[in-house]
Amino acid sequence: VQLVESGGGLVQVGGSLRLSCAASGITFDLHSIGWFRQAPGKEREGVSCITSPDGRTYYSDSVKGRFTISTDNAKNTVYLQMNNLKPEDTAVYYCAAEQSTYACGPADEYRPRYSMDYWGQGTLVTVSS
Repeated sequence: VQLVESGGGLVQVGGSLRLSCAASGITFDLHSIGWFRQAPGKEREGVSCITSPDGRTYYSDSVKGRFTISTDNAKNTVYLQMNNLKPEDTAVYYCAAEQSTYACGPADEYRPRYSMDYWGQGTLVTVSS
């Protein structure tokens, strides 16, 4: 199983980026796919999550309304559209997957699972002011 993130880079405050997570060795059906980030000197933080096949989405309070998670099952790829970026969004972003439809949390609450089965290598997002 391999997860490969791409799309990171340097962007100015208020700008946008779209991260991609391409999976091989698994199909997203009956999986939960999460995006996490880790800023220098800080703990890893759950950002967003999506379950398949129902497409239920979850967001942390810090990104709600600015980030959007989506999947393209035909391409076995998960996206994270990030708009109105802030300096505090600067971090390495990771995608992760687990063969469970419950790994994002209950229906009405996002509970990041930091022990997901598969992780990508990360992509760096830098937001400059």
